[in-house]
Amino acid sequence: MAKPPNDLPRYRVLTGPDDETFCRRVSEALDLGYVLHGGPALAANDEQIIVAQAVVWPEPAAAVRTVGFAATASGAAGRG
Repeated sequence: MAKPPNDLPRYRVLTGPDDETFCRRVSEALDLGYVLHGGPALAANDEQIIVAQAVVWPEPAAAVRTVGFAATASGAAGRG
């Protein structure tokens, strides 16, 4: 898939209290195909810990082009 589904942006920062709901939101993004971008950031106030996690949509893999030659059976490795 070249673009994220549902017209979502390629880069997202998910934030929220450090709880099951936040973990599920990150898991859902991963299930859609996003990948983690760095580690989580944490901030605390008097009441709770707030977490932020960036996710990015992976770039399409670049086409791999092999230039060169293949070894042959008559190479030096076969000489004894």
